[in-house]
Amino acid sequence: MIDFAHWFAGAVSDPIYETSAPAQIEWVLADSEAVAVIVETKDHQDRFEKIKSNTPLVKQLWRLDDDSLFKLVGLGKSVTEDQVEKARTSRGLDDLATIIYTSGTTGKPKGCELLHRGFVDLSKNSQLELPEVVKEGNGTLLFLPLAHVYARFISILCVHGGIRVGHQPDTKNVAAGMQSFKPNFLLAVPRVFEKVYNSAEQKAEAGGKGNVFRKAVQVAIDYSRALDTKKGPSLGLKLQHKVFDALVYKKLRAAMGGKVEYAVSGGAPLGERLGHFFRSIGLVVLEGYGLTETSAPAMIGRPNDAQIGKVGRVLPGCAVKIADDGEILLKGSNVLRGYWKNPEATKASIQDGWFRTGDIGELDEQGFISITGRKKELIVTSGGKNVAPTALEDPLRASPIIGQAVVIGDQRQFVSVLISLDPEMLPVWLGNNGQKADLTLSQAAKNPVVLAELQRKIDEVNATVSNAEAIKKFAVIESELSEESGHLTPSLKIKREAVTRDFAPVIDEIYGGAPTTSETLKTQD
Repeated sequence: MIDFAHWFAGAVSDPIYETSAPAQIEWVLADSEAVAVIVETKDHQDRFEKIKSNTPLVKQLWRLDDDSLFKLVGLGKSVTEDQVEKARTSRGLDDLATIIYTSGTTGKPKGCELLHRGFVDLSKNSQLELPEVVKEGNGTLLFLPLAHVYARFISILCVHGGIRVGHQPDTKNVAAGMQSFKPNFLLAVPRVFEKVYNSAEQKAEAGGKGNVFRKAVQVAIDYSRALDTKKGPSLGLKLQHKVFDALVYKKLRAAMGGKVEYAVSGGAPLGERLGHFFRSIGLVVLEGYGLTETSAPAMIGRPNDAQIGKVGRVLPGCAVKIADDGEILLKGSNVLRGYWKNPEATKASIQDGWFRTGDIGELDEQGFISITGRKKELIVTSGGKNVAPTALEDPLRASPIIGQAVVIGDQRQFVSVLISLDPEMLPVWLGNNGQKADLTLSQAAKNPVVLAELQRKIDEVNATVSNAEAIKKFAVIESELSEESGHLTPSLKIKREAVTRDFAPVIDEIYGGAPTTSETLKTQD
């Protein structure tokens, strides 16, 4: 509502994550030259007050949980319809709609200048290309932060398409939210789909039905893979799928509200295993690709034109190509005008209208893309082997007890990984595996059963890569890697510089020779 009110007034709005620290808030307000601030709670206001003296341009603050908004509405009573229309029409498609700051995985966040045209074109073309999803009467439950470009775009798309929108900012209450709202489609990052799968798996284990669940998963994956063949699923596979639909899949759909047919996944590769699993239980996951700089999606799978494990084709009005070094380049009306007050970064990132995404990928003949990782994050071992860390990290995070995985190895003699445990899933997993469910993260990091499970998962991932790319050692961090700890962005991306800085002693131990059993390190060859 506030976003659209800004645009009706001819203003520019710049979102800030509700979890941002005072220093981050100060940077966005000062750099964007903001003149007013709208906050939701007293806590948000208190954080602003701490840096207020450093943002002299800010002259006004409104808070949503008191009567500020009503006072603001009251101030508008004297404004005529003609004045409102004049303000609204003072801005056109090629004017600035918003400045959204990048998550800042490396260095200071940069302000992306996004135009009205980009959001309008993306909304029209998304509805055109995904009529089964973007149709009047459908509903979606948003649990991504609205400061994220993905959620911001979806809010606009839903207004354009006549779609009901529910908001559930607390991810711990998503399951309850889906039960009450009953969405038709979902939008999430791969980590959310991993959590849904892992939660179902551990619940089945706790109820003594682990073997049934594992068989159901394998049948689901085999069935989905068979759908992509000329012959299709065999009669026997169809019968098994029907049985497990009644026993397992139907219950999973019910847990998501019972009406979900589609989900859009973005932010990182989902992985073939989860893609096949969810499609087989009746939830088609469409993988999309875009960045803050592209106003969200530039590419997305279509319900009847998608390849599991790959990002879908470009939307109309967008173009993609691969540079000689493998970097993905994007072009279109959705691409940022430039970086706010940063001509050097703009010149380096936009060349001949093509935006350099910083991602490495491969484009097939059908126009689908496989993304292998970030160009800046590519690891080169001392032996000269190039390793994309996300190719190892993403499948590791599929483990129910792994919260985050950070691959190390640049200019080192071998590849290693730092692992943090998942505090939500860990107690359930411990109980299901004959261990005390109330172990602390520190205690679990030393637990032999936990360490054996981590090694098993690493061995599983290593089997998919060459020996030079394989993980040779791992260390368990005895605390959670999170946004609050300063190691993740609000969109759950790893801040690698912060991790390698804060855990430098642990990394030095890994490459220092013999494995250690100290308080901060657990490694295995």
